Amino acid sequence: MENFNQKTSMIWNIADILRGGWKQHEYQDVILPLVVLKRLDSILTDTKKEVLNKHNEYKGKVNDLDPILKRTSGAEFFNISQYDFNLLLSDPRNITKNFKQYISGYSKNIQDIFEKFNFNVQLERLEGGDLMYLIIQELNKVDLHPSKVDNYQMGHIFEELLRKFSEMSNETAGEHYTPRDVISTMVEVLLYPDSKDLKKPHVIKKIYDPACGTGGMLTVAKDYIQENINEKAEVYLYGQELNSVTYAMAKSDMLIKGENPDFIKGGEKDHSKASTLSNDQFFGEVFDYGISNPPYGVDWKKDKDAVEREASRGYAGRFGAGTPRISDGQLLFLQHLVSKMKPEADGGSRLAIVHNGSPLFTGDAGSGESEIRRWIL
Repeated sequence: MENFNQKTSMIWNIADILRGGWKQHEYQDVILPLVVLKRLDSILTDTKKEVLNKHNEYKGKVNDLDPILKRTSGAEFFNISQYDFNLLLSDPRNITKNFKQYISGYSKNIQDIFEKFNFNVQLERLEGGDLMYLIIQELNKVDLHPSKVDNYQMGHIFEELLRKFSEMSNETAGEHYTPRDVISTMVEVLLYPDSKDLKKPHVIKKIYDPACGTGGMLTVAKDYIQENINEKAEVYLYGQELNSVTYAMAKSDMLIKGENPDFIKGGEKDHSKASTLSNDQFFGEVFDYGISNPPYGVDWKKDKDAVEREASRGYAGRFGAGTPRISDGQLLFLQHLVSKMKPEADGGSRLAIVHNGSPLFTGDAGSGESEIRRWIL
């Protein structure tokens, strides 16, 4: 079996096809969605004919075919298009048109993810010439069938590609990728003190990240528990993400790793709906662990009305301790995370959050920042 480094290198070679027509920071906009599709395509290969037969059998007879088709596919998604990656390559001249039909054949949960990738923009650029054909041909050389690449290895391939793209581009570096050694340190500090509790049989834990990016912190935390403390622990991952493309990556990563993608929220084009600060999509829920690297030095002007409205409710809301200066919302994310902690009587919670120096020292006594720090302490 080829190891995941070889497979990552083979996928990375697709960048050579894009060179010249795409800027470096744009490569990921083409390659990552197609890698996700290739994985989904590989998962559905064994049941493809059966799904098409079921669809033809029940079409027009059953109102909601989704449960039947998901059960038949053996996954939480399906595709009713006649096309797969192999068949797409059999008609080079019409590959873009056929690709669109292939996408429209996916179940709604996959189509929703793909819309967030905004891949139609890339598809228009790929039309004409043989680019689409060449890329799919190259990607089809990589065997991503679950019998060859399990969810764990696939997750590593996806994360390694993310890392490479982040390092390649100054425009996106650090925006949605926290260095792995930083995450590992946070996770160990967060979880190691609870080792005794986590070793209990039938233990169930929920981990949450309110600015989850591509979901890396969540999956590293789960891996730490299952690899170092208790391999049988049931760990559920929850997150919310503002950026629609990054949200699509996180949701795809959860699908690829066999997690529940419905626990990843956000991604709407409307900021007021997607933003954790304006619209907590896990309202009323609490978690065993919170871990996050919220944006540094980013203003919260777009969230101002919603945040101030909630702050006026005092401790009935998330921002009872006050609000920081408008130029940096880090302490709002911290208060939000504290609001997600379980009461001590229910076992309590632990949080790990990364800040730069600013929230620790900015603001004189009596200022918003100072009052929030005083409240936390």
